[in-house]
Amino acid sequence: MASPSSEDALQIRVWNQSRATELAARATLADDSRTRRTGLLKHARLEPGQGLWITPCEAVHTFWMKFAIDVVFLDRRKRVRKVRAAVPPWRISACLTAHSVLELPAGTAATTGTQPGDQLVFEPL
Repeated sequence: MASPSSEDALQIRVWNQSRATELAARATLADDSRTRRTGLLKHARLEPGQGLWITPCEAVHTFWMKFAIDVVFLDRRKRVRKVRAAVPPWRISACLTAHSVLELPAGTAATTGTQPGDQLVFEPL
């Protein structure tokens, strides 16, 4: 069976339960080899409310990307382990204790006050 296209991929809402703020109204799940490998490379930008949840994942790169992103590393319980704000193109970021990564528009982590220890909730749309 073929992998779903990005239009068919699971869409999720991401809520920071610790801060009572929404991180993404519509994030896309990247949970297979193809979607994790492609990531945000085909995007010209991320609009506010958008995001990409990559699982499993403990490191990301922004090579060939056209914009900066916030990178939120999560453990298996979706608790924030590490936040990297406004990571520009041509960088690598990792957290060896992470199980997944949430990529968001630059500035989202600061606007929502998201920091290590926060508990996130993921709701399928």
